[in-house]
Amino acid sequence: MAITESSILIVDDEAAIRDVVGITLDLAGFDTIKAANAHDAHVSIIDNKPDLVLLDWMLPGGSGIELARRLRRDETTSNIPIIMLTAKASEDNKVQGLNEGVDDYITKPFSSRELVARIKTVLRRVNGRDKDKVLQVFDLKLDPTSHRVTIEDRLVEMGPTEFRLLKFFLQNQEMVFSRDQIQNLVWGANVYLEERTIDVHIRRLRKALSAIKGASINYAKLIQTVRTAGYRFSIRPA
Repeated sequence: MAITESSILIVDDEAAIRDVVGITLDLAGFDTIKAANAHDAHVSIIDNKPDLVLLDWMLPGGSGIELARRLRRDETTSNIPIIMLTAKASEDNKVQGLNEGVDDYITKPFSSRELVARIKTVLRRVNGRDKDKVLQVFDLKLDPTSHRVTIEDRLVEMGPTEFRLLKFFLQNQEMVFSRDQIQNLVWGANVYLEERTIDVHIRRLRKALSAIKGASINYAKLIQTVRTAGYRFSIRPA
């Protein structure tokens, strides 16, 4: 599967809608994931951590608005942007959706061009809001503004490439990435690196995270090697 800038979860019980929206977003350069009901959508959100959810209101096994409410209450999913894509077009419905924390509201039938434009607008807004946010796991903090990494308030020395790698891992926790995917997403698709170059930078990052002696957690071990697959950053045991 090609690595794209953003992944979109399409949640709709109508297969035709999922297919049409999926084709539209694929052509626009997004990765797409699909779910036909609220339960499958929630499982997919936990497993795949999409960058944005396109959510129908009327779904089997629970309404879209109930799922949106559940996502907003859960700390691990509360920041995932949600766009309602629904036939419910009344002002009351729109107000209810926005009050529940959805980021935008689009009614069916919809224009493909407008849908893509709205998605890009929401993602720009969210990315702009989060780009300077301090990333933290336990007592490990990465501050993009000051370009500092600390463990238990002690400065961690690392090079700019290791800083970018750590930022990438902190933003994509619990997900496994191959070396090619790490190269594309951290260095860029137009940069060629040998596989061992990725491994060297991973080792350097682990070494930097291990340099703080006496820390309550061995943060280097959170960067896990997944045999035959690549690497992931996880607070769970390997």
